[in-house]
Amino acid sequence: MTAALPPTGLKSRLHRAPLLEKLGPGIITGAADDDPSGIATYSQGGAQFGFNLLWTLVLTFPLMVSIQMISALIGRVTGRGLAHNMAQVMPRGIVHVLLVLLFIANTINVGADLAAMGEAARLVLGLGEPHGFTLVFALLSLGLQLFIPYRKYSRFLTVLTFSLFAYVAIVFLLPLDWKAVGVGLIGLHPNLTEGAATTIVAIFGTTISPYLFFWQSAQEVEEVAQHADQHPLVERPREAPEAVSRIRVDTIVGMLASNLIALAIMIATAATLHQHGITQINTAAQAAEALRPIAGQFAFALFAVGIIGTGLLAIPVLAGSSGYAVAESYGWKAGLDNMPWQARGFYGVIGAAVVLGLGIDYSGLDPIKALYWSAVLNGIIAVPMMAALMVVAGSKKRMGRFRVGKVLGGLGWLSTLVMAAAAVTMIYVSLS
Repeated sequence: MTAALPPTGLKSRLHRAPLLEKLGPGIITGAADDDPSGIATYSQGGAQFGFNLLWTLVLTFPLMVSIQMISALIGRVTGRGLAHNMAQVMPRGIVHVLLVLLFIANTINVGADLAAMGEAARLVLGLGEPHGFTLVFALLSLGLQLFIPYRKYSRFLTVLTFSLFAYVAIVFLLPLDWKAVGVGLIGLHPNLTEGAATTIVAIFGTTISPYLFFWQSAQEVEEVAQHADQHPLVERPREAPEAVSRIRVDTIVGMLASNLIALAIMIATAATLHQHGITQINTAAQAAEALRPIAGQFAFALFAVGIIGTGLLAIPVLAGSSGYAVAESYGWKAGLDNMPWQARGFYGVIGAAVVLGLGIDYSGLDPIKALYWSAVLNGIIAVPMMAALMVVAGSKKRMGRFRVGKVLGGLGWLSTLVMAAAAVTMIYVSLS
């Protein structure tokens, strides 16, 4: 018998890279987390408060890792999505309310992302009507979701998000006050004003967003469905060590990349816009100015590539998470690898989210402000979503022997309490 030849070339190098084999839903989720809403929110935080709110991203990292890991485990353990599992352990009325909140938040976020993409295109080209560009991006995104499996083009779109590493380059090129950066990383803002409290909720909401919970859980379900040698862990417990290890690495790498980019955006805008007296970002042009030290006259173009690339990557995640949630709750066929006629209800929800989201573009609200306030809304809605997620994760009925333990479960509940405390504080400070 002739021995099989080892793989050669690029295939061989990839074969010898075990880390790459463990990257999947988590890394895509992390990339989608730095969507236009995230870019706008982190930019606003850095411009308005300088380095004083950097601690929020240090705090959110372990919290988002835990909550996303729990979301992924629910899908991998049960072989069903988050909405389906919620319906099995909670009153159906509560689940429907949560799904309505998710759809509203996601639709507003989709609309804000599309409006920002249209404005970014107009900013670079210097001509045309932003509404026209927005419509083009909406049709492009919807067409890609309807007729091309997401996995086939998501990797390409992830490459476009590399433009965000320009913010990382700025951190190393500008003369920074590293003492101030260090204080910002470990200290609370000394004067918790209404603006600071609202921005903290926005940062939490754009970093730990409800749509990411449903998305990563659903993607784990699809991973099982597409591989004959994989099964829900409740049915095949012996697959657990490898599956849990992959989810852990995938989630940590994805969330780490997401938070490092977010941190770089805040530092870059603090060191450029804030230092030059620009403390309120009202337009895409102002946000793009943060990239001028490294990109010069191409700052607008680099900013636009980041906005458009992350938008095209995030909109399917936003609309898709709504589609998965509704389809799972009603038992419809779901999955972005299906053709529209194979999952009509699922794609109907996605289409509705994109079409209704276009209304944001005609609301008269500036795209940058729309992105910021969609993050605030996510920060509020995330609280009941996270509580429901933790109920599922601790359910012996759904998770069996794989229900979350004290450490991961404790971090999950801590994440929920932190998000709730931020939302309550914002409301209290606003009313005071």
